[in-house]
Amino acid sequence: MKINDFKLERYFGKHEFTAKYMLSSSDCDGYEMKYVLDQATKQELDLWEGITLGYSESEGNSILREAILQHYTIKSLENVIVATPGELNFISMNVLLGASDHVITVSPCYQSLYEVVKSLNCELSYWQPNPENWEFDTDDLEKLIQKNTKLIILNFPHNPTGSYISPAQLNEMIALARKHDIYIFSDEMYRKLIISDVPELPPICDLYEKGISLWGTSKSFGLAGLRIGWLVSQDTNFLQKVIAFKDYLSICNSTPSEILSIIALNHMDKFLLPNIEKIKRNMSVFTKFVAEHDIISSFIPPKAGSISFVKLNIKTSSLDFSNQLVEATGIMTVPAEMFEYPGKYIRVGFGRKNLPEVLDVFGAYLKTKRDSLIM
Repeated sequence: MKINDFKLERYFGKHEFTAKYMLSSSDCDGYEMKYVLDQATKQELDLWEGITLGYSESEGNSILREAILQHYTIKSLENVIVATPGELNFISMNVLLGASDHVITVSPCYQSLYEVVKSLNCELSYWQPNPENWEFDTDDLEKLIQKNTKLIILNFPHNPTGSYISPAQLNEMIALARKHDIYIFSDEMYRKLIISDVPELPPICDLYEKGISLWGTSKSFGLAGLRIGWLVSQDTNFLQKVIAFKDYLSICNSTPSEILSIIALNHMDKFLLPNIEKIKRNMSVFTKFVAEHDIISSFIPPKAGSISFVKLNIKTSSLDFSNQLVEATGIMTVPAEMFEYPGKYIRVGFGRKNLPEVLDVFGAYLKTKRDSLIM
C-alpha cells in the first residue's frame, strides 16, 4: 500500500525535540519511572522485578487485560487486545475496510483516523462541527450516510477542538449505526479527562455490538512513552482478525511497558486526577492571557480532554505564524494546516506544567511584534 506522509507527526519530528517550549502538545507531562513504581503494590513490584525480556502474548499480557477490563462492563479477556494505539488504528482500518466501502469521520481530526482509510481507496465523508462553538450535530451525521457506509469514526473528547457530546447524542449515533449496520470505531484516547460539568461518556464497546473502543496510556495517564493501547469490542471475530494482522507488525508488546501499564490502570486516580487539576489550572491561566492579547480572536474552552483549537487574528497563515514563532522564541505550536483545516487556528495544549512560563515568553514576543502580526 502507499500512504501519504503524516503531516502532524513530521511537523513534530522537525520541532518537538529542538524547540524550547511546547504550546500545542496534546499529551500531559510524562510521569517519572519512580512515581509509577511508588504507586505499585508488592505484587505489582514482584511482576516488575521478575520481568524476562522474551516474547509475550500477542493479545497482550493477561494480567494487563484484566486490569483494562476493570474500566469496562465487558469482562471477558477475549474482548480486549493490546498493542500500540497507532498500530491498532492502522490494523482496524485494514481489517474492516475494502475499496468499495464508504467511511464517515469526524473532522478536523488526527490524520491517522482518515489517512489510512484514504490509502485503502475508500470513499470518505467528513462530519464537521460548527466552528462557532465546535459542537457536532447528529442530524449532519445522518445526512452523510450512504448505502455502502461501512464505518463511522468518532473521537470524543475531540482532538483538536476539545469538543464533547452528550450521552443522548451518542445514543442517537448508535441508533443510526445499528439501523444501517455500520461499525463505529471510537478513538477514546482522552477518556476520563473530564474538565467541565458534563457527564462522562461510556465507551462505545459497552453500548454497541459493532462498537470498537480505542484507549491507551498516552493521554489520560501521562505515560505516552509506554506506547501501550488497547481495543475493546464485543465483536470477537473482528478482534481475532486484528491479532492475525498484528503478526505482520509488532507481533507482541514490550513486557516492561505492559507491567508499568498494569500499575497505572490499577491506580488510575494517581495518574488521572493530577492531570485534570493541571489542565484546569492552565485553562484559567490561558483564559487570562486571551483577555490580554487580541491576537486570539476566539477561544472556546474544551469540555473534556487537554486541548483547544484557537482562532488567531493574524495577517499570515497559521503555518507561517507557527514557523516564525518557533524560530523567534523556541515556542512550538501546531497550525491548522496539520489538520488540513481551513482558517487561522493553532492547537493549544493544557497538559504541561510550564504553560505559564510559555505564555510569558509568548506575551513578550507579542509586545514587540504585535503590529506586524495582527490584522
